[in-house]
Amino acid sequence: MAQTIRVAAAGDIHAGSAESDRVREAFERVEEQADLIVLAGDLTRHGQLDEACVVADACRGLSIPVVAVLGNHDWQSDRPGDLSRALAEAGVVVLERSHTILPAGGVSVGVAGVKGFVGGFGSQWANFGEPLFREAYAETTRDVDGLDQGLQAIDACAVRIALLHYAPVEATLAGEPERLWLVLGADRLAGPIRRHRPDLVVHGHAHHGSFEGDVDGVPVYNVAVHVIGRDFWVFELDVGQRAPTAPVAVEEA
Repeated sequence: MAQTIRVAAAGDIHAGSAESDRVREAFERVEEQADLIVLAGDLTRHGQLDEACVVADACRGLSIPVVAVLGNHDWQSDRPGDLSRALAEAGVVVLERSHTILPAGGVSVGVAGVKGFVGGFGSQWANFGEPLFREAYAETTRDVDGLDQGLQAIDACAVRIALLHYAPVEATLAGEPERLWLVLGADRLAGPIRRHRPDLVVHGHAHHGSFEGDVDGVPVYNVAVHVIGRDFWVFELDVGQRAPTAPVAVEEA
């Protein structure tokens, strides 16, 4: 019988300082149903430290690992370092153009994480023109390179996950106005996914997007809570198959 691991994923929690009980209860419930939690950015509303502490306190003392990337809302107050430190002090592994390898469910799980950035799909954004436009292109390039290096570093793991905030594929943006796709993701982020073919890719950011897509057969899921309609979505992965089984949903909170 194949071994499985259960990965709980959520993005765009947008925790407020008055929501500590609700957030803590959601994490306590999912702790009993998963081997690992991954958080796909926008953990806060405005990137304030007290908002991040709501999530940190909910993760503190959990019996399963928690891995996160930050999102654009988490940068709003220009304190990403403070937020990352508060989360790390509570045991959360915060990734930014980096990776982690940890034991979960009795196997080695590798997670490569980047926030991602803008760029659109179908070469909407070119490395040309004013310095600000070229810097935006360069920022996405740094994310692409970081994701590529992270996925390469976890290649030998039994389970490999790519964790982003911005979308790497158009399919999971369906439902959002197309004029916004430029700032909701970038198809350049799909390159490392196509090359390394992780078992699971999750992102958030697109509140009105669609749940499921793929990059050349590699499954990609938009796990923004607005899309999944619950606190977490749990994916059950067959270890060693290099592809996830059908996702299993946690009961709605």
